[in-house]
Amino acid sequence: MKRRTIFIIAVIICLLAYLPQLAPEEPVPDRAEGTLMVEFLDVEQGDSALIHLPNGETMLIDAGERDQGEHVVATLQEQGITRLDYVIGTHPHTDHIGGLQEVIESFDIGEIYMPKKLHTTKTFENLLLAIRDKGLSVTSAKAGVTVLEDEGVFATFVAPQDTDYEELNDYSAVLRLTFGETSFLFTGDAEAVSEHEMLNSGQSLSADVLKVGHHGSTTSNTVAFLKAVSPTHAVISCGAGNDYGHPHKQILKRLSALKATVWRTDEQGKITVTSDGTTLTVTPEK
Repeated sequence: MKRRTIFIIAVIICLLAYLPQLAPEEPVPDRAEGTLMVEFLDVEQGDSALIHLPNGETMLIDAGERDQGEHVVATLQEQGITRLDYVIGTHPHTDHIGGLQEVIESFDIGEIYMPKKLHTTKTFENLLLAIRDKGLSVTSAKAGVTVLEDEGVFATFVAPQDTDYEELNDYSAVLRLTFGETSFLFTGDAEAVSEHEMLNSGQSLSADVLKVGHHGSTTSNTVAFLKAVSPTHAVISCGAGNDYGHPHKQILKRLSALKATVWRTDEQGKITVTSDGTTLTVTPEK
């Protein structure tokens, strides 16, 4: 009987040795409390997103062309906003940073993030002067820089990965924002080169909501990149009847193939996305 018991124990030990190792548990996201709201503002042929964080702080990503600055400022003031805790200028093109000068001059500003790339336009120069005159400084926006980590909310840059690109668009600061189980990816005008680098970086790019790159242009939004993001909702910021043909039909087909719901500022005005940390609600202005 004793020999039989020893034999059984030996068999069990051998079996355990060959059992597959259990995969480590996925980290559980911090408990999401409150509400996060993202407003994709209608700034015609440009980009601007206003983010209301659950802790009461605010973040602004871009502010459209210079002639849209007044509209962006008015929109914020109508909501009683007097301070922007985080301001991100994705890259120096005027349809993204043009309105930021007026924003900087009109509000109390916390932190400013921009990629480390100079530009020779008067618009960019005026923005830098506005930042200087406010006594503010700019933090370099690049992959790996964390903007925010606070009770279920995490915001970090996943691009640019490099410091030398042929195309100014590839310097775009790409921000991934998560709140509980929901996620957003703001891509600026990052093009195929930057998208390829992001894919090779190993960083998570999946997002429930994608701010579609470069207003829906074929210079961005490669098939591989869109598949990696796999968005449920895709927001395209562009102007009605714009001269560039944005969004391009090919990109709309790619998003349709992924079964993403497409929202467009040129057709629906401001697009508001609200998250409770688990579910999303999308409300178009029109």
